[in-house]
Order: sequence, then C-alpha cells, then structure tokens
Amino acid sequence: MKNLFITLLMLVLYFSSCKKEVKAEIENTNPADSIKTQDSIAETPLDSTAQMKAWMDYATPGSPHKMMADETGTWNCDMTFWQEEGGKPEKATSTANIKMILGGRYQEANYQGTMMGQPFEGKSTLAYNNASKEYTTTFIDNMGTGMMIASGKYDDKTNSMELKGDMVNPVNGKKTPYREVYTIVDATTRKMEMYDTKNGKEYKSMEIIMKKK
Repeated sequence: MKNLFITLLMLVLYFSSCKKEVKAEIENTNPADSIKTQDSIAETPLDSTAQMKAWMDYATPGSPHKMMADETGTWNCDMTFWQEEGGKPEKATSTANIKMILGGRYQEANYQGTMMGQPFEGKSTLAYNNASKEYTTTFIDNMGTGMMIASGKYDDKTNSMELKGDMVNPVNGKKTPYREVYTIVDATTRKMEMYDTKNGKEYKSMEIIMKKK
C-alpha cells in the first residue's frame, strides 16, 4: 500500500511538472514568432527621423501637382451625352474655372452652364496621393445629391489617366461601375470621356472637349 501511494505521488508530481513546462512554453511563445517563421522577415519599425521624412514626402507637392497646376485658368467645355449605346447625342456647354487649393496640393474646378435647358453647376476636386501613387477625383453638381468618386493612374505613353469608380443609379438605387478617361491633348486642350454600364455592358455616355481661354 505504501509503494502504491509513493507511485501515485510520483505520477502527480510528474504531471504537475509537465503542466508547468507546457504553460511556461506557451507564456514564452511570442505569436509573432510564428509569423516570422512563415514570412522569415519581420518588419522593422521606422525611427522618428525616417517617419518624419515619410510624412514630409507625403505632404510635399511634386511633378504630378505641377501638371495639375498647369490647368489653372478658365476653360470652355463642349459637352456631348448619350443615353445609350448608339443613341442620339445631346449637347450642352459649360465653363470651368480651375485653381489649386491648400498650398498647391489639390485641384478644384467649378463648372457653370446649361444642361437640358436648366442651369447647371458642378464642382470637382482632383488629388494625387504621393503615398499610393494614384489620382482620385470627386464630382458633385446640382443635378443630384450624390458624390462621384474615382481613382486611377496616369499613363505617360497616352498622356491620359484612367479613373474607375461606382455611382448609384437613381432609378433602382443600385451601384454601377463607371470609368473616366482624361487626356491631355495639348497645352490648351483636354478631353474627358466617361463610360457607364447599362444592362451589364459598358458604353460611352459622355465626352467633354475643354479649350483654355
């Protein structure tokens, strides 16, 4: 009986010791170690100097902002619309006054004109994000209550930027994709083309030829 008691006591001490070792291993195990094992390379945090430089680079206007600033001035806009592919074109005109805002970091354009026999007003902004290397445009007007937002990149070969986004169809309340192509034709000419999606098919819905005064 004494031997049995000693044996049981030894087993209790053994399992207790094992539990402590397992617990210690769990406590000493850093979850990041498994990530390091998978990725093999851990991200090294930047020091304060590097962080400050990154923020300064992010906030400093560059050559893309200079290109946006070159458009400062007044532009006459010849606008053409299509309700569907192959449909009858509708014409309208407007004037765009473009300027740079917030220390030359963003472009703002204010449109005024006539559309479908009604006074038309619109406002757009254009940004170039130094961090993501992408352009983002927004547009609002007095013909609705929504905001159009699209983003994309500039192609030096075609002198154009392709911007993609979603817009809400007021007829059914659903989001549909749209695409905008903005081309620098020459120093005083710009062309903006918009492509909407109808019945699952993309078609050209608008073209604006802008001439600088």
